[in-house]
Amino acid sequence: MIYTKKGDDGKTSLIDGKRVSKPSKIIWAIGEIDELNSYLGVIRSELKDESLNKKLKEIQKDLFSIGSILAGGKMEFSKKRVRALEEEIDNLEAILPVQTRFLFPTGAKVASMLFLARSVARRAERRVTNLEKKAIKGEILVYLNRLSDYLFVLARYENFRKRIKEDFWKI
Repeated sequence: MIYTKKGDDGKTSLIDGKRVSKPSKIIWAIGEIDELNSYLGVIRSELKDESLNKKLKEIQKDLFSIGSILAGGKMEFSKKRVRALEEEIDNLEAILPVQTRFLFPTGAKVASMLFLARSVARRAERRVTNLEKKAIKGEILVYLNRLSDYLFVLARYENFRKRIKEDFWKI
């Protein structure tokens, strides 16, 4: 049964059973991670590229892990996942033209969605940064920071691949 009626009083439970207010900082942070995860699922539903689909699914797995850790789960978040994102970013940046100005977050549909996912990732990062240090274990903040960078570079790459010219902001 999907409904438990336990949240009807405006509180929810963490993994350890502790009841917390739904507008608490921890629930806001977990909710932002959940929203990002869901939005990546929307992007995956638009993909025809199986390699990218697989990479985004791995990120979704990471986001489930991060949500669990924030909720009090005992797992650790590995530096390996941060390094994997950094390698992906480096590989894509080696292909892309050097960016010297701000660009409008637009282009192909998937690229535009990736630009939006990047801003959702930044918001999630800000929410997690707002938590007490003891709630943030391992490389979570570093990962979220790299993830938003990766989504940005990936959006640029999608436009590049489809030969869509970048639209730079001019003063």
